[in-house]
Amino acid sequence: MSEHQSAKVADKPASKPDHFIQQIIRKDLQAGRADNIVTRFPPEPNGYLHIGHAKSICLNFGMAEEFGGDCHLRFDDTNPEKESEEYVNAIKEDVSWLGFQWAGNVRYTSDYFEQLHAWAVHLIEAGKAYVCELSAEQAREHRGTLTEPGKNSPYRERSVEENLDLFARMRAGEFADGACVLRAKIDMAAPNINLRDPIIYRIRKARHHQTGDTWCIYPSYDFAHGQSDAIEGISHSICTLEFEDHRPLYDWFIENLPVPAKPRQYEFARLNLNYTVTSKRKLKQLVDEAYVDGWNDPRMPTISGLRRRGFTASAIRQFCDMIGVTRSDSVVDMGMLEYAIRDDLDKNAPRAMCVLRPLKVVLTNYPQEQVEEMRAPGHPNREEFTERVLPFTRELYIDVEDFREEANKKYKRLVIGKRVRLRNAYVIEADEAIKNELGEIVEVRARVIENTVGNDPEDGIKPKGVIHWVSAVHNLDCEVRLYDRLFEHEAPDAGGRNFLEHINPNSLEILSNCKAEISLAAASSEQRFQFEREGYFCLDSKHASPTRWVFNRTIGLRDSWAKMDQG
Repeated sequence: MSEHQSAKVADKPASKPDHFIQQIIRKDLQAGRADNIVTRFPPEPNGYLHIGHAKSICLNFGMAEEFGGDCHLRFDDTNPEKESEEYVNAIKEDVSWLGFQWAGNVRYTSDYFEQLHAWAVHLIEAGKAYVCELSAEQAREHRGTLTEPGKNSPYRERSVEENLDLFARMRAGEFADGACVLRAKIDMAAPNINLRDPIIYRIRKARHHQTGDTWCIYPSYDFAHGQSDAIEGISHSICTLEFEDHRPLYDWFIENLPVPAKPRQYEFARLNLNYTVTSKRKLKQLVDEAYVDGWNDPRMPTISGLRRRGFTASAIRQFCDMIGVTRSDSVVDMGMLEYAIRDDLDKNAPRAMCVLRPLKVVLTNYPQEQVEEMRAPGHPNREEFTERVLPFTRELYIDVEDFREEANKKYKRLVIGKRVRLRNAYVIEADEAIKNELGEIVEVRARVIENTVGNDPEDGIKPKGVIHWVSAVHNLDCEVRLYDRLFEHEAPDAGGRNFLEHINPNSLEILSNCKAEISLAAASSEQRFQFEREGYFCLDSKHASPTRWVFNRTIGLRDSWAKMDQG
């Protein structure tokens, strides 16, 4: 073990105990079972990454960082029919955005196709693999059940020479898709069903996004995974618990092939989050059937969707740290993820004002042409944030919810004959409501109480509350999209439920006539803001343009789902 790694082993924060993967790595380094820690994140490029993948990314890259090792990004690209370069690029972008850098170049299982093919030939020559022509239905019948052993394929005892010939013809493209497969010869009576002569090569006459038309046979995940780990010298192959039953097969291939290293597989509990689905098939269905606006729809649990909604990489990493790493399956409350982003943005998001449902207020005693510059902090607790300048004019906008003609004492906003403070500006008093022909309030007449910027009224009559506002002359016309949870059921796809039936009909509300303070004209899609009294927002990266401002609500100021969950 190097000095650098020795320091890493010793330098453990006393406040937080190791999780079991850290304990394993620490012991392996101390015992000399590993000289260098090498992990890998091996996504399939058949969809966009979701929040569950974020946990795996943080774990694999985090362990490499903590113990002074390397983490590889390797695409498990063995199923070309469902894969694309679009997914490859999106995954690379997501990993980088989360703040991680893979060691060396991006790797692909397809980089090793020649070596994997040679090892398949090695198994045939050793009498440990054979070409099988059972149909998929026949293969299922021969496989047996969890309580009954399987039956040997009638093709199991073919000679080495015949198998080599058939496998060469498979590679040459002589057979149709599904006509035959190459299977490992292990044990059809094994209690672990994964050891019952698993498939290691299939015929797939599909163009591959990396290798083109070079191959028409492709290795199975179980065959390619461990061998790719071995080629790359992976010391700790960390995956989720559903692969625990596959570990004996992983080890069987490692033991029966002349691989350059012998990695070991370790399993942890995947992230199960309520009020969402993380099946790639189901997420793809949401996209393909237009229930959402693409893989990066802000309601999707994809990393790109969370990013577009305004989640930060630091909040997602904090969330992954909060939930920990265990071997026990559990369901994590969506509220924990929402807490992580609220906590991050409360500390780091600059403040701004935006009126979502505008109601005009005319200050009858304020000069018609006067524009006064009000000063507001960029953040109440961060002096380094730039101070905002707010134009104050005779005509303003407030939110329709902040005015009533009459109200009880609990209502702390503007009422006829009562006062409120406009945030960072004057105290005003409402005198009259102007209505249209339908009886709807379209304007409020009010008066400025003089000398109240930063001061209480001299007559001692204090305002009842504080409301936000923007100038009706100097503002930013914008669209605001109020996003909420995509599903209204905490387990939308559990127990065979049709998850589509539980889509939240209120997951998106689009407000098209909003008025924001003029400083937001300089916003970028990577910035987040607290719209005071409304929540946290960001500029939409897809629909906004230099002449069109569209803001997405990341999260409200308070958890609106907590009471519903308790109810």
